[in-house]
Amino acid sequence: MKSNPDVSFVIAAFRAADTIARAIDSALAQEEVEIEVIVVDDASPDETAAVVEAMTDPRIRLIRLPANQGPGGARNAGLDAARGDWVAILDADDTVRPGRLARMIARARSENADIAVDNLEVLNLDGRRERMFADATLEKTPILTLAAFIGSNVLFRSTYNFGYMKPIFERRFLEQKRLRFRQDIRIGEDYILLASALAEGGRCIVDPSAGYRYHIREGSISRVLELHHVDAMIAADAAFLSTHCVNAGAMAMQRKRSRSLQEARAFLSLVEHLKSRSLGSAIKTALSSPRALRHLRMPIAVRLRRFVAPLSRLKPATMTVAAERSTSGKCPHTKKG
Repeated sequence: MKSNPDVSFVIAAFRAADTIARAIDSALAQEEVEIEVIVVDDASPDETAAVVEAMTDPRIRLIRLPANQGPGGARNAGLDAARGDWVAILDADDTVRPGRLARMIARARSENADIAVDNLEVLNLDGRRERMFADATLEKTPILTLAAFIGSNVLFRSTYNFGYMKPIFERRFLEQKRLRFRQDIRIGEDYILLASALAEGGRCIVDPSAGYRYHIREGSISRVLELHHVDAMIAADAAFLSTHCVNAGAMAMQRKRSRSLQEARAFLSLVEHLKSRSLGSAIKTALSSPRALRHLRMPIAVRLRRFVAPLSRLKPATMTVAAERSTSGKCPHTKKG
């Protein structure tokens, strides 16, 4: 192996003993590029580190963190240790196709790009395989702009957004711009990194091929979005705007995203008030953010009926809508847990 590999795969791993070997093997199988695989064990309580240590390929490097740092902190440890010309983020429960990196790097270099993203192949629990994005969607977006990226990450818009994409970065660009993952948020840290890279002038090409395999596992389809997650995302967006200058198009999309985050916050507050039977607080929240009501659906309706019925003489119309349209708080912006 060259002293300076073409690509450094960074895999942050926590409780990944059952999938980490599969992820590493897929990275090692890359064709036509020299690679290293940096696994950062984020203080896992299971046998994750032991599984990695048992793999004898010299291209694998294991970093063991003494305390859990979360996905941002673990990935930053991998980025700090990376030696490759390019860095690729790979989740510990996902895999990549053998030709992915060679193809993406060649395309990025031909377009003088600092970043590259591609389509994802979703492997469902029932065995179905499907592309996350329609080919036509990506073919008409050869260059990913900051405005398009932010606009795709407006909450409640669609099942998937460009935030699911797993970019590769030219390491020199990350170092020059001093870009790293935020460590104070557990959901959306990858969104902020790519948004920051684009805001710093990074040119990002889009490869319509599906080279990244997104494995959906039992219990990891989506993480429940909680109020403190939304608050952290709002704060992260504010810090992003205070740090980077964005053009008018991106700012217009940011306003839509900010409204969706505030709407999500109101929705989650409303659900919590209903669960805790705080009728006055629920009504106040609903009146201050009527749009939050549209996200309420069936799943918690049964649990709310015994609360709503005795109070029907107070606000029958409002509470009936709430009961019929309640949901558990899951949001398409969240990711596998």
